[in-house]
Amino acid sequence: MSSTERIDPTSLVARIIAELQANPDAQRLLLRALLTNEFLGVPARLDRIEKDIAELKADVAELKTDVAGLKTDVAYLKGSDLEYRLHRKVHALVCQAFALRRPHTVKSPVKEPDKDFLARVDEALQDGLITQEQDTRIEATDFILQAQRRTDGVPLWIAVEASSKVHDNDMQRVRATADALHTVFDGETLAIVAGYQIDAPQAKRAKAAGVEYLQVAPPIPI
Repeated sequence: MSSTERIDPTSLVARIIAELQANPDAQRLLLRALLTNEFLGVPARLDRIEKDIAELKADVAELKTDVAGLKTDVAYLKGSDLEYRLHRKVHALVCQAFALRRPHTVKSPVKEPDKDFLARVDEALQDGLITQEQDTRIEATDFILQAQRRTDGVPLWIAVEASSKVHDNDMQRVRATADALHTVFDGETLAIVAGYQIDAPQAKRAKAAGVEYLQVAPPIPI
């Protein structure tokens, strides 16, 4: 038989097994060699596994970022929708909920602020009655209205912050605006947070801070 002739694998394995069965020491040496070769390949496989895990973690992190961005976009859209809906009905809602009359919007997200209102606020800032921070807070407030209390005709300045779900920072902002308006106009003020939802702890804190909650009916799903 030529040395280059390929040996049948079945007969080769049979011969090896026969040799090993006849020589127990050879069995142990062969097993050690096989295990050594097997373990030599483990680090490379572990490297591949670690690389796959790292890539998977990166994909998960990217997905979390995308989801967080989507949640932010949805929250922004909800807030924008609420502001637009309030612009159309804030007078009726506020007057009905708090027994007011003759409402007038001096500032809203979709309306230029009243010039006389801006002049009074600017004058208060120049005279040092309010700080730059308070001036900025007034400017950033969603809605500012004037109205009269229905029972006695007392004029009120009303600050309204709109949020689909009311949080503590919404209450803090509108409270700060109402306090600044009181300083500017030396009159009674009303601080209101308007939204589709408020949790019980936030409702309790709002009441303690002198902030009223105005429930807005959510839009009907299409």
